[in-house]
Amino acid sequence: MIARYFAAEQTAIEKLEAEVAASEQAMEEMAEEHSGEDGLLEAAKNDKDKLTKASVAARLKEIKADPDGSDGSDECAALENYMALLEKEAATSAKVSDAQEALLLKLAAQYGKLTEDEIKTLVVDDKWLATIAAAVQGELDRVSQTLTGRIRQLAERYALSLPKLSEEVAALAASVDGHLKKMGAVWK
Repeated sequence: MIARYFAAEQTAIEKLEAEVAASEQAMEEMAEEHSGEDGLLEAAKNDKDKLTKASVAARLKEIKADPDGSDGSDECAALENYMALLEKEAATSAKVSDAQEALLLKLAAQYGKLTEDEIKTLVVDDKWLATIAAAVQGELDRVSQTLTGRIRQLAERYALSLPKLSEEVAALAASVDGHLKKMGAVWK
């Protein structure tokens, strides 16, 4: 039903989910880049060796309260950047949740409006026939791959023609005969 009636909403949700994933990836990269003994974010990790919003905020508060914070400007900037990424990820995740909830409400409302013909179309065409078509296509792809592999095997096996192979055998037999004659072997 979502694909048929609410494709735009689903696309928007997928776009938001991609933004969440990008934010998480950026946070992970930043944490890896600035971790380690002398890393800028190392002091902001909590007891479980994780960077959380609370631990980052606490470290920022510590740095800003320190009167000797002359060398903490790089750390402060890194922490603020990480905090911005945390807030962006949280806001986008909230948007995803809201959008999914709104979609579920629309979906529930749409169920009551469906006619018998629409239900048949959804079940038979969109669900069953699509599943069967995908299974048939998968089987065709598998058979095609198997056939292609077998043809490749045969092409490699029969790359040289019989007359060519006969010529090579005759040349090698003559070479062997020549070597045996040089060695003094005589046969009748």
